[in-house]
Amino acid sequence: MLAIEADALRRTYTSRTGWPKPRRTETEAVRGVTFEVAPGELFGLLGPNGAGKTTTVKMLNTLLLPTSGTARVFGHDVARDPVAVRRRIGYVFGGDRGLYDRLSALDNLRYFAELYGAEAREQKRRIAELLDLVGLLGRERESVEGYSRGMRQRLHIARGLLHRPDVLFLDEPSIGVDPVAARDLRRTVADLSAAGTTVLLTTHYMGPRPTSSVAGSP
Repeated sequence: MLAIEADALRRTYTSRTGWPKPRRTETEAVRGVTFEVAPGELFGLLGPNGAGKTTTVKMLNTLLLPTSGTARVFGHDVARDPVAVRRRIGYVFGGDRGLYDRLSALDNLRYFAELYGAEAREQKRRIAELLDLVGLLGRERESVEGYSRGMRQRLHIARGLLHRPDVLFLDEPSIGVDPVAARDLRRTVADLSAAGTTVLLTTHYMGPRPTSSVAGSP
């Protein structure tokens, strides 16, 4: 079974402009995207800003309904069975959103573990594993507001892995980080893929990648 299947995915937005006779305009954000991702594969969507990468990811992780076309995650249709899809995915977006700055990294992960419904006896071990994976072990009790952009992004990845998803969506994870932090993030992503997690990564950067990957552009 494929991890991700996208077949002729299309998404358009309709808006009205002008007065007193408003005009209806239609913007095509994604036009007929088709690809497949095997379990454990590191798959890249590469394209310039505005190409539709984020829109494609949001359709795959059930945040947006496709205008037409179909998509499945491990056989579950994203439009017909979104709850089953969400149980099997993690989502990490670029930027600073999604963390509580005044809390420590440890408290952030404890909070999100509760939201995911992780068992109390499992939380401590899982959080320690993830802090070690993303290179934040020893810094976990520091307030997140003092973290660099790269450290924040690594904490985002740990948050997205708390519930052991089969598929991890990374939307521009290295945006705004310095070259050293970006290199560390790429190494973390490569380690995730090597451990068997299916990773779909979007980026507009053309720099060296840690491992070979399939690349496509919406």
